Amino acid sequence: MSVSHQHLEYRPDLDGLRAVAILPVVLFHAGFSSFGGGFVGVDVFFVLSGFFMARIILSDLERGSFSFWQFYVRRMRRIFPALFSMMAASSIAAWFLFMPQEFTYFANSLIAAALFVSNVLFRREAGYFDISAEMKPLLHTWSLSVEEQFYLIFPVALFICYKVAGKRMFRIALAVTLLSFAASIFQVYDKPEKAFYLLHFRVWELLIGALVAMSPPASYTARTSQVLTALGLAAVFFAVLLYSPSTPFPGLSAAVPCVGTAIVIHAHCRDGLVARFLSNPVSVFIGRISYSLYLWHWPIIVFSRYTLGDELTMGSAFTIVATSFAVAYLSWRFIEQPARYGRLAPSGVAMAGLSSVATLSAVAFGSVVAGLQGIPERLPEEARRLYWATYDDSPFSSPRCFTDSNGDGLTPVQIRRGELCKVGVETGNEPQFLIWGDSHAAAIAPAIDAAARQMGLSGVFVGRGSCPPLPNADFGTRWAVERCVEHNSAVMSLIEQRKFPYVFMVGYWPKYVHRAELPRQGHIFDPRVEPSFADWSAPVRTSLSTTLAGFTRQGTKAILVMDVPEMGHEVPEALARAVVSGGTFDIAPSLEYTNKRQALARSVLEEVAKSSGSLIVDPMSGICDAFRCHVMREGTVLYKDEDHLSSEGAKSLAALFQPVLNMMRAADTSSEPRS
Repeated sequence: MSVSHQHLEYRPDLDGLRAVAILPVVLFHAGFSSFGGGFVGVDVFFVLSGFFMARIILSDLERGSFSFWQFYVRRMRRIFPALFSMMAASSIAAWFLFMPQEFTYFANSLIAAALFVSNVLFRREAGYFDISAEMKPLLHTWSLSVEEQFYLIFPVALFICYKVAGKRMFRIALAVTLLSFAASIFQVYDKPEKAFYLLHFRVWELLIGALVAMSPPASYTARTSQVLTALGLAAVFFAVLLYSPSTPFPGLSAAVPCVGTAIVIHAHCRDGLVARFLSNPVSVFIGRISYSLYLWHWPIIVFSRYTLGDELTMGSAFTIVATSFAVAYLSWRFIEQPARYGRLAPSGVAMAGLSSVATLSAVAFGSVVAGLQGIPERLPEEARRLYWATYDDSPFSSPRCFTDSNGDGLTPVQIRRGELCKVGVETGNEPQFLIWGDSHAAAIAPAIDAAARQMGLSGVFVGRGSCPPLPNADFGTRWAVERCVEHNSAVMSLIEQRKFPYVFMVGYWPKYVHRAELPRQGHIFDPRVEPSFADWSAPVRTSLSTTLAGFTRQGTKAILVMDVPEMGHEVPEALARAVVSGGTFDIAPSLEYTNKRQALARSVLEEVAKSSGSLIVDPMSGICDAFRCHVMREGTVLYKDEDHLSSEGAKSLAALFQPVLNMMRAADTSSEPRS
C-alpha cells in the first residue's frame, strides 16, 4: 500500500471543506432555523480527522520514520493550547455568572474535558435532573473527546496492522467500520444517548476517512472529479438543510454527510466552479480558523444566553457569530499558530510539560469547585439563603425510597417484598395507605407525611422517576414506557397482595397527557412561548380507568393528586440570580398560562375520579391565589427546580391532605388489623 507524495500535498479544498463543516455548526447553535441539521458539521470533521490521521501515520510508516512520541507531540501542539485557553476563559466567566449547581456541573465537565472523557460524562448527564444543554459551556468538547480517544487507539492499531497484516489492513479497517456502523444503527433507536456520545458508535465515521487515506489516489478525469465533488457536497448540504434535532442520529442518517465528505476528499477536485468554491481565499481562511471557531463559539453562545436570560434575537445571534469569528481569529493567530510552529513551546518536552500543567490545573480547579458544591460563598447572603432550596430534596427521593429514571435505587424485588419507606407514624398495624407515582410523587410526599403524622396514620411510599402510576399505558416513547413496565408491575402486585385501603396516585400529569414539558424550561424559559397542547390523553384515561376499576373490586379507594403548577424557571437559581442582579422575584408564569397548561390533565383526572368514585386532592389552591401562582410563601421557597416542590414547600401544603386523611382515620378507628 502506497501513500504517494501527491496524496500528501497541501489541499486547500480540504480547508474549504472544513469551512463547509464549521459554518452550519455555528449557525445551528446560534439558532438559525434554516440550518436545522447544522450539527452534521461535526461528522464532516470526524471524517476529515480520520483521513488526516491515517495519511500522516501511513506516510511516516512507509518512510520508516513513524514515532509515537512525535505523533502525540503534534497532537498536543494542534489541540491543547487553544482548548485549554478556552477552558480557562470559560472558567472565569462561570465563576462570576453561574449559580452553585450550574458551577458544579461546569466543574465536572471541566475535569472531564481536560481528561478527554467529556463525551462519557455528557452521556451520563443526559438524565432526568440534568441542567439543559444550553447551560453547558463545555458541551461541545464531547467531539474532541471522541477524537482524542480515537487518537489514543488508532495509531497503535494502525501500526500493528501495518506490521502484521500488510495488504489486509484495508479489509480489517473496513470490517471494523461496518461493525461500528451496524452498532450505531441499532443503538440510535435503543439508547440514543450512547449512540450519539460514545466512541464505539462513532468510530466508523473516523474510519471512513481512514479508508479514503488507505485507498490509492484518485485518477478521475477533471469532469468526473467535479461531478463527484458536487455530489459529495450536495449530500452534506442535504443533511444540513433537511435534518433537524429530531432526526434519529447518528446511525443511517449520519452516513449521508459522512459518505459525502469521503467522496469530496477522494475526488480531489482541482478545477472548475466547485474547486473554486472550496479553494477560494475566504473558504480556506474559515477552514484554517475552524478549530478555534468551534472551540470558542459555543461558550460565547452559552454565556450570552445566560446573561440575556432569553432566546437569542436575530440581531444578537448575528452579533454572537461575528464575535465568535473575531475571537477565533485571535485564538488562531496568537495561540494556535505559535503553538503549532514551536514559538510557544520550542521542544516536544516543553509542550508535553505545559500540557501536563494545564491538564492538572484544570482537574485541580474543577475538583475544588465540585468538592465545595459550586462555592456558594461567592453569592451574597440573601442569594445563598434562597438558593439553598435547590438542595432541599424530599427524603422520599433517596435511593432507599425511590428508583431514579435510570433504574438505580429501589428494585422491583424490594417493592414486591414490601420493603418500602414509611410515611406518617410507626404503628403495629398494616399501613393504611400507599403513595405511588413518579418524581412529583416523591416531591409532594413530605406534605402527606406531615399530615399523616398529625393524624397518627401510617403509610408507605413507592416511586420511580418518569414512571407515572399508569400500568400498561402508552404515555411516551417506547423506551420510556418499557423502562416502567417491571416497576409498575411490581407495584400492582404489592397492591393486590397487601390490599391497601387507600392509594395516593401522583404524577406529572400535564407531561403525560401532552407528551411534553414546558418549552425550553430552565434558565431560558419564556412564558410567551405557548406550551404544547397536543392531546395524548386517551391512553392515560384508559389506564387510570382500568386501574381504578381493579382497585374498586378489591376494596381499595384511590386518591388522585393533581399536579403542582410548573414554574418553567429553576426557581431557587432564578431567585438567587434576582438578588445578585436586582431583578424581580415575580418569576412564575401567569395564572392564565398555568390554567391552559393544566386544563387537559385536570379534566382527565376529574372525569376518571367521577366515574370511579375516587377522591381528588388539588395542590393548586395552596400555591396559587385568584390572580397568580407563587414560588415563595412567607420566606419559604416552594420549589427546588422548575416543577418539583422543595421539601419545605411540600410540608407547607400538609393542610390540603388533612380532609382525606381525616376520612381515613374515621374509617379505620373501628377496623381490625388486616391479614
